[in-house]
Amino acid sequence: MWISNVAGIFVFGLPFALVRSGYVGLVLLALSAWVCNHTGRILVSCLYEEEQRVRVRQSYQDITEASCKGLWPGWEGVGGWMVNVAQVIELLMTCTLYLLVSINLLSDCLSAAALHRSVCSLLCLLLLLPCLLLTDLRPVSVLSLLCSLAHGLISLLVMLFCLSCASSWYWSSLSLAVDPENFLVSVGVIIFSYTSQIFLPSLEGSMEDRGQFDTMLGRTHGAACIMKTLFALLAALTWGSETSEVVTDNLPPNLRPVVNMCLLAKALLSYPLPFYAAAEILQSCFLRDASNSSNSKHKGRGVSRPALMTRCTLLLTSYFLALLVPRFSLLMGLTGSVTGAALTLILPCLFHLRLQWLRLTVRDRLTDVCILSLGVMCSVSGVICAMKRLVEGS
Repeated sequence: MWISNVAGIFVFGLPFALVRSGYVGLVLLALSAWVCNHTGRILVSCLYEEEQRVRVRQSYQDITEASCKGLWPGWEGVGGWMVNVAQVIELLMTCTLYLLVSINLLSDCLSAAALHRSVCSLLCLLLLLPCLLLTDLRPVSVLSLLCSLAHGLISLLVMLFCLSCASSWYWSSLSLAVDPENFLVSVGVIIFSYTSQIFLPSLEGSMEDRGQFDTMLGRTHGAACIMKTLFALLAALTWGSETSEVVTDNLPPNLRPVVNMCLLAKALLSYPLPFYAAAEILQSCFLRDASNSSNSKHKGRGVSRPALMTRCTLLLTSYFLALLVPRFSLLMGLTGSVTGAALTLILPCLFHLRLQWLRLTVRDRLTDVCILSLGVMCSVSGVICAMKRLVEGS
């Protein structure tokens, strides 16, 4: 489940981002992996009291509330609510992106039947209805394993095809001179492809040997960086300026249907994880009493009516957003610039400085401040550029 999230379907949008960010994009792919690995480690370190190495917090919300304690007397819970809102927005946008990809892929697969895009969108919505009845992470984990298998197959097919076209690669497709707006949107896309911080507290808490967390995190980000960079570079060299927002659209007619079917399965199987996580956050915030009573009386029997209504609202919201915003790269870039930058770059550094200032070295403080400043600049500029493109419809 963790690997599927770090190296997920959004890797197929990286070649498009790389073409528009040039050689600087290659540096950014490696830099983002290092930065996200660093912020992941410091975020998890905020779960502990260092002197006794005791885990005193359990979630991102707990870290936020501890960091905001004493800042606003009488408003101690505001910080927790704010980070929950940010998490729900990011998870909702992730669901929307999965649904948007699914609709586009299904439309392409059924192009011979001349079905309207609205019909394909309804078919995808029907296929996702079982998500409303998810009650625990076990089936989600199985689906995530299937996602990883589908992802590996698709990546292998695309990379093998790119290698077969090595004699006609567009070496001039990457340059040092890039359009600032294209570059800033690409920054959001690349950051979003690495976002996973909201899952880290629960992931670390579920490990048998928590002392191996930093090693696992480093190796995972290292492997993801190598795979994403290689994949994006091969695709960018193969199709150059013609690279599509979802790179599988560039494949030849004899290979494209098979790959698109696998990618469609992956997109649909990936949807339950962010959907379940967002539903759990909403239910814990708004349906605490109802969920508690439901769990005590009907544990394992199903989903309560209030929880079902919450999930229906979440599913329909992602569906209508997918219909309203048909640009994959811009929505991915906007999400990465807003919640991705906040949850992955800005907040972990803020919380680390706030909770562990006295125990940090000068180097640690400078590193956190630099990442924090970079995150703020990327977030503001990326939002402006992505919103401008969305309004223009280009």
